[in-house]
Amino acid sequence: MISPATDVVRLLTVNGETLAVAESLTGGLVAAEITAVPGASKVFRGSVTAYATELKHELLGVDAGLLAARGAVDAQVAAQMAAGARRALGADWGVATTGVAGPDPQDGQPVGTVFVAVEGPSGAGRGSAPRGKVGALRLNGDRAEIRRESVRSVLALLLTELVGEQTGNERAQDTEQNGGF
Repeated sequence: MISPATDVVRLLTVNGETLAVAESLTGGLVAAEITAVPGASKVFRGSVTAYATELKHELLGVDAGLLAARGAVDAQVAAQMAAGARRALGADWGVATTGVAGPDPQDGQPVGTVFVAVEGPSGAGRGSAPRGKVGALRLNGDRAEIRRESVRSVLALLLTELVGEQTGNERAQDTEQNGGF
């Protein structure tokens, strides 16, 4: 069985695109999963493990007011982390994980609350704003299980976006080759 990371690396390679990662609760596991795939060096730009809340602002540009108001475990924080990784590391795609793996709640959020985010280029013309998705998760299990499932979930979200992009590009190429609009 092919791993989601293998599919991510393959699709990014086919599309000629790159990936950057911002992690909190996963502490580098997403980057490790990607870099375990042979050929990842063609597409993987790097990662920022911003475990401390202030580093999310300082390194990834997450809005300090947002962090102060909502804490680090928040959908908008995840989205801004993904955008910040993409921008800071010069990648086409950025992904992010933030949440509570336990053993204690954080920022008023229970253990198992996780947000994963993906930000990528806009449509075929690439002239409009980037597009992004955020997934909100309520995970069960121990700390290790929550972290593993967070990695799986962010890679699945990225795969969904990459497959959608590839399908759109193939449609555009087919239409262009056949003289349509």
